[in-house]
Amino acid sequence: MFSAISGLRAHQTKMDVTSNNIANVNTVGFKSSQTVFQDTLSQVLRGGGQPAADRGGTNPAQVGLGVKLAGVTTNWTQGATQSTGRSTDFMIEGDGFFVVQGPGGEQLFTRAGSFDFDANGNLVTPDGSILQGWMADDGVVNANGPVGPLRVPYGQMVNPTSTAAGSVIGNLPSNAPATAAGDPASFQLGADMYDSQGVLQKVTYNFVKTGDNSWDFSVVHSDGTPLLAPTPVTFDDAGEITPTTSEFTFTPPIGTYPSWGNDVTIDLSGMTQYGGANTLSAPKPNGYALGSLQSFTLGNDGTIMGIYSNGLRQPLGQLALASFNNPSGLEKAGNSTFRVGDNSGVAMVGLAGQGGRGVLNAGALEMSNVDLSEEFTGLIVAQRGFQANSRVITASDEILQDLVNLKR
Repeated sequence: MFSAISGLRAHQTKMDVTSNNIANVNTVGFKSSQTVFQDTLSQVLRGGGQPAADRGGTNPAQVGLGVKLAGVTTNWTQGATQSTGRSTDFMIEGDGFFVVQGPGGEQLFTRAGSFDFDANGNLVTPDGSILQGWMADDGVVNANGPVGPLRVPYGQMVNPTSTAAGSVIGNLPSNAPATAAGDPASFQLGADMYDSQGVLQKVTYNFVKTGDNSWDFSVVHSDGTPLLAPTPVTFDDAGEITPTTSEFTFTPPIGTYPSWGNDVTIDLSGMTQYGGANTLSAPKPNGYALGSLQSFTLGNDGTIMGIYSNGLRQPLGQLALASFNNPSGLEKAGNSTFRVGDNSGVAMVGLAGQGGRGVLNAGALEMSNVDLSEEFTGLIVAQRGFQANSRVITASDEILQDLVNLKR
């Protein structure tokens, strides 16, 4: 009878675990659990005997005393991907946990990547826990420092930066005719530069062919002010630019442009002179106007890239991920979070895609990995196990009743 009672308790626990799995079938990042049973100590009715010269050995006679719960294991397989389109929904593809700061400053871990902003711009979970990572300092992230709250400061202003470098890449056609002195430039390219106050300064790069493998390069402001006088640029017979003529520096006149007095270097090392078409292009020079943060994107390595109104793109911060030697040793802390357990090992916090940690996917969530067909089968098994053990108690009661009736 007492063995059957232990069976009732064990199967009731199995029913509890199964019902919890079913209840969380649509919980973001939920990992299903399974019960594992084992038998308890056995009562030895007769001990075993070793074989002797005149007789064989005998096996022990043992009667089990019931069943007990060996453990509740967690299934850490990847859940299905659900695309949401929300920029603040993050999904871990592979192993690892998001690091969040829970109530009282406790460090917790979760697979649920549904975040949003609070009034201070912090990325938070639905229950208010703050996502942790490393904030960037002037666009540079130091992932070797301690983690802290991650913020996306919408509307943050970025100061203007004066242009100090530009470049020209592509091909000048070697079969282009030479141009006489004073004639218009053979090829022109426009570029946008900025002074230290963020005022737009439009310039033109001019290339004039003066002879075989020889060109004059000049830079002229849109208002007609020469910034770089015509300077020779030469190519060798293979069409490669001569290293000594691959970089030029000019200083805008302070009297004409008082807020743009720094040197500007133009790199021509990416140019060639082959027969064929003109493919010259001028990548955007550095320097920016005054701008404000408009939006952000998340890279697979967890980098939060800020996009500003002036076209600037620079890191705002980077998400931290944690991994454990034994994730099953974590303790559930509620709200889809875990805390470090005695048998989980320490949290190894680092970057996504490194140290066995998975990569990140923005605009998607990891759904529950509960398999309903398996859970409904588990319900039947738990019900039948409970029912069978209850029949043992009923039969034991009838035997005891028959024993009492012997006196009548």
